[in-house]
Amino acid sequence: MQLFSVLENLSTMKIITGILDLLIVWYVIYLLINAIKGTKAIQLLKGIFFILIGRTLSHQLDLTTTTKLFDMVMEWGFLAIIVIFQPELRRALEQLGRGSLFKRNASNLKVNQAKLTDAMVKSVQYMAKRRIGALIVFEKETGLQDYIETGIPINADISSELLINIFIPNTPLHDGAMIVQGDKISVAASYLPLSDSAKIQKSLGTRHRAAVGISEVSDAFTVVVSEETGDISVTYNGRLRKDVSLEVFEALLTEHWFNTSVAKKGVEE
Repeated sequence: MQLFSVLENLSTMKIITGILDLLIVWYVIYLLINAIKGTKAIQLLKGIFFILIGRTLSHQLDLTTTTKLFDMVMEWGFLAIIVIFQPELRRALEQLGRGSLFKRNASNLKVNQAKLTDAMVKSVQYMAKRRIGALIVFEKETGLQDYIETGIPINADISSELLINIFIPNTPLHDGAMIVQGDKISVAASYLPLSDSAKIQKSLGTRHRAAVGISEVSDAFTVVVSEETGDISVTYNGRLRKDVSLEVFEALLTEHWFNTSVAKKGVEE
């Protein structure tokens, strides 16, 4: 009877430790996802997920060569993950040390679509008329954290006065890109990747190449005001649309900004 009681206690302990072990693993995975959320690494994580699915399917269908190919990829995948995710892993450890990894962002965004659109259109119109060069990136599904970290933090509400003031020539924040997250100006003076596309006219400058570059590596929507001509251009999905009217810009802004990036953050109008 005593032996039965001991075995029963051991069984109960195994169940408790098993559940605890599972909860710890899931929590670690949750923290890792939070650490890489908002970066390009989340897209690579999706790629790894599809590789695992491919490996399982090829094994089930008895595709020998394909299975061996997936096995080779997975065998060297651990080292590749360390190299590819090195910036994100470093950031996660830094956040863990500061304790910020455990904080949750419970901000509840409430914006007025007409007011924000009007501020953006008004500022672009002002800068276009006076040929003030500007480069504004609107984050959508793909996180831009890697590029946000290269800029100067602003974290301010959007207003036409602030937008115009940031891009006034010969000011510290004039050069580089402004990145908008949801209904906030996140940073200014950020560095973006330049496109090597031969389709871009040589007459176009660095701002246009940067705008195309960010659209090639993310789904961001970007507006460019030319310093030379005052023309308004937009980029999205690797595509450059030059010399768009204010009406077209406003329509594209609503489509790409409010229907995706702002709505994604749970905006209540």
